[in-house]
Amino acid sequence: MTEWWYNNKTGAVEEGPQSLGLDRDGPFASREDAARAPEIIAERARKWAAEEAADD
Repeated sequence: MTEWWYNNKTGAVEEGPQSLGLDRDGPFASREDAARAPEIIAERARKWAAEEAADD
């Protein structure tokens, strides 16, 4: 199964881990999901912040 990564330094989608781990997010199941990585990460951060606020 191919894994896709989002290079947060260049904004490029990579097939397989090609860049340094510090510069990439993933893995994602599809190229499309990797391309949406900034949106997906922002959605997850909002969800975690809301859950944390609910726990307080």
